[in-house]
Amino acid sequence: MNKGRIAVAMSGGVDSSTAAALLKESGHELVGFSMQLWDYKRNDAGPAAARAARCCSLEDLYDARAVAARLGFPYYVANFQEEFERTVVRSFIEDYRNGLTPSPCVLCNSRMKFSRLLQVAGEVGAGRVATGHYARVARDEGTGRYLLLRARHRAKDQSYFLFELNQEQLARALFPLGELTKPQVREVAKAHALDVAGKAESQEICFVPDGDYAGFIEKHFADVTGNRSESNPFPKGDIVDSAGNVLGRHLGIHHYTIGQRRGLRIAHSVPLYVIELHPDRRQVVVGSRAELAKRECRVIKLNWISITEPREPMRIAAKIRSRHHEAAATVTPLENGSVKVEFDVPQLAVTPGQACVFYQGDVVVGGGWITR
Repeated sequence: MNKGRIAVAMSGGVDSSTAAALLKESGHELVGFSMQLWDYKRNDAGPAAARAARCCSLEDLYDARAVAARLGFPYYVANFQEEFERTVVRSFIEDYRNGLTPSPCVLCNSRMKFSRLLQVAGEVGAGRVATGHYARVARDEGTGRYLLLRARHRAKDQSYFLFELNQEQLARALFPLGELTKPQVREVAKAHALDVAGKAESQEICFVPDGDYAGFIEKHFADVTGNRSESNPFPKGDIVDSAGNVLGRHLGIHHYTIGQRRGLRIAHSVPLYVIELHPDRRQVVVGSRAELAKRECRVIKLNWISITEPREPMRIAAKIRSRHHEAAATVTPLENGSVKVEFDVPQLAVTPGQACVFYQGDVVVGGGWITR
């Protein structure tokens, strides 16, 4: 039975391939799409790094095409390189230069997979987009709002990366893996004789396959931002303690993130961590583990999913990065549309530029971006 045409976002990995297999098995008409987001030849990082890349390497596109052929549905590659560079990569570079630690996977999901790809899906008559994310969507019959829920398998939950999805996007999103564990996903792939059943996990930031963020930023700053006139875009400066005492020199703000311990090149009697970044003063501030803990933070650019914008303080569990174990907190709305998040217990490495996502049980209430 044809249950409606669905566009499947295919990365060439086992998760998106299994999502396609489950939908095909249940009678849906599918159209597969891979997004060509970044040209890895620009990195010049060597063949090993290119093989390790995910989301738009040639190997992964071949794998996605083979899965579509095996399951019997049409498959296309959509070239979004210019838009991805403008929307995601440029923001990544500029944030690091400004002392922030970005989360490009969130932007890729909201601005590319569930914005641009939804438009392409409509052009081929597909009303919904399915991905291999571990998350769930439900509808609150009382309010009529679509809800984003954690995956049943908490260890694989990816709802944190989806918090920017709006009501229209959630209404058209399908997450077939939301009730499954990773071993179950691999078993489904094996049952459908998919060659990707044993494929290794993909990395988080697909366009920096070797993990050298600072090197990537330095290499691509001019061509991505268009800024070719700045003579010293990565100025060196002082590493100081919280009292302002100079302890050493740094190689540029973009080399550092809050909570970082390694690579400081400072001999000290106790372990030191990056606790603040001040690009305007060209300073990296370091301190003890105790100084790294923060009781509160301010969050901006909010997206509320399960509720409308709150007017009163509310209790939630907050995740301040994707691998963070959520912490009990109170969210208090501020006059300018931002919120104050007060943690019951101080949290380590509350990092400007990262997403702060609010949960109540399995439900994603909403979230936003941590600011200074």
